[in-house]
Amino acid sequence: MTDRKFEELGSAEESRVLDAVRRGATRRDLMAMLGAGGMAAATAGSIIGAATQAVAQEPKRGGRIRVSGTSTSTADTLDPAKQSLSTDYARCNMFYNPLTTLDGSLTPRPALAESWDNQAATVWTFKLRDGVTFHDGKPLTAEDVVFSLSRHKDPATASRARSLATQMKEIVATGPREVRITLEAPNADLPVVLGTFHFHIIKAGTSDFSTAIGTGPFLCKEFQPGVRSIATRNPNYWQNNKPYLDEVEFIGIPDEQARVNALLSGDVQLIGGVDPRSVRRIQQTQGFSVFETKSGYYTNLIMRLDQSPGSNPDFVLAMKHLFDRAQMRTAILRNYGVIGNDQPIDPTNRFYFAGLPQRPFDLDKAKFHFQRSGVGSTALPVVCSPAAPNSIDMAQVMQQSAQRIGMNLEVRRVPADGYWSNHWFKHPIGFGAINPRPSADILLTLFFKSDAAWNESAWRNPQFDQLLAAARAETDDAKRRQMYADMQVMIHNGSGIGIPVFQSLLDGHSAKLKGLGAIPVGSLMGYDFAQHVWWEG
Repeated sequence: MTDRKFEELGSAEESRVLDAVRRGATRRDLMAMLGAGGMAAATAGSIIGAATQAVAQEPKRGGRIRVSGTSTSTADTLDPAKQSLSTDYARCNMFYNPLTTLDGSLTPRPALAESWDNQAATVWTFKLRDGVTFHDGKPLTAEDVVFSLSRHKDPATASRARSLATQMKEIVATGPREVRITLEAPNADLPVVLGTFHFHIIKAGTSDFSTAIGTGPFLCKEFQPGVRSIATRNPNYWQNNKPYLDEVEFIGIPDEQARVNALLSGDVQLIGGVDPRSVRRIQQTQGFSVFETKSGYYTNLIMRLDQSPGSNPDFVLAMKHLFDRAQMRTAILRNYGVIGNDQPIDPTNRFYFAGLPQRPFDLDKAKFHFQRSGVGSTALPVVCSPAAPNSIDMAQVMQQSAQRIGMNLEVRRVPADGYWSNHWFKHPIGFGAINPRPSADILLTLFFKSDAAWNESAWRNPQFDQLLAAARAETDDAKRRQMYADMQVMIHNGSGIGIPVFQSLLDGHSAKLKGLGAIPVGSLMGYDFAQHVWWEG
């Protein structure tokens, strides 16, 4: 309730007013009810207005919506360990739950684990929620959790989160609903780690992922990789009253304009990945709106350090000085973003190092380093795609700047379909797009640790790896902050990644879709929209 006068009522009076509104009481009836208690007419009118608004905002049950993510592939998966695209994250969040979940401040909250404690941030004990069942009726037990977490450590699983899971030295059941995790080294962020996309809990022994048998808010009615999935409401979901929708069809439309057209034509009711240039068109169309989430999302230039020309440090520096960051922010993002500095920790993160000098757009420095590199006038393909939002525009801006220093950048656009499996960090120069992560440790571990599966530029720095491990174990906040500052400097100076801007996440939706909120780990409410939204059609 947003009206202060309403909040000042006692709980019994609040319930009486709300119940009357829900039953369809007229304004005259409500005024008479409150007036009988001696309340002034002006005060009663304010309370009635607030109560009416509150009831209007209450979730409604029922309805079916169609939603489009930004990508689709025949490699789409229902295996939580192998998720690699935002489409996978949104789909798996419908069918599975993690032990913890992250709220709008990225604080870990209880999910399948109702509580946890630790000894020196090294030995963690998680107590599981009672009464939770899988979609086939099997009760959730500690055995399921041990199996789910342990499979990430097995190389044969090919888990995308193996670099995060290797820190778990021992995972054992200490009771039917209790699991103990012993780490190789202290990590105060373990509850955050376990709230991320890959650590969903599956049934012990699961090896077939043609469907999804989880504990999540929806049942898997249909799954066609690269085509669609259909989720139907789980009537036995452990969270009371959720989900609100009866059915969600989830698809991927890689082309942004096609997604927007699908929304405005009514073919879908919610889309992720709206380009800032489409915001005005959506907002000016009656019955539609745009939801903004500020976060650390970025589209980045990737220069492979293990291949030419990225193996030449001067070439890498020349490219980084070609970023006209201010122009990219205003012309490409329409100011829906903040300027980046070639390191992945954004200003909203508590460990962001504001003291790192901003790398400028400097054609003189770019030319100096380019001439020192000896690359010459050779055509240099830069692979970009609509799959990496705004990468085509960024490449074209860089191409224009490069021409002014004698560098020959060839913008090579490839289709969005299959980009992440066929092109992402598989070319000497290309683009990636990294979804926000809930902590600095997770982000750096996944993308910059020497042995990380997603080490895009093949940057390997043993000192960085050691500092990353030390920061994870450090409980003194000031010391930890300095460690992360040092790591940001290392990435800024030495990696083959260029990050010109951090982009706001923009979702387009029908005005009849309610309940959207900002979860900064990704668009579409951190890809967990399905159990929170409702339809007022």
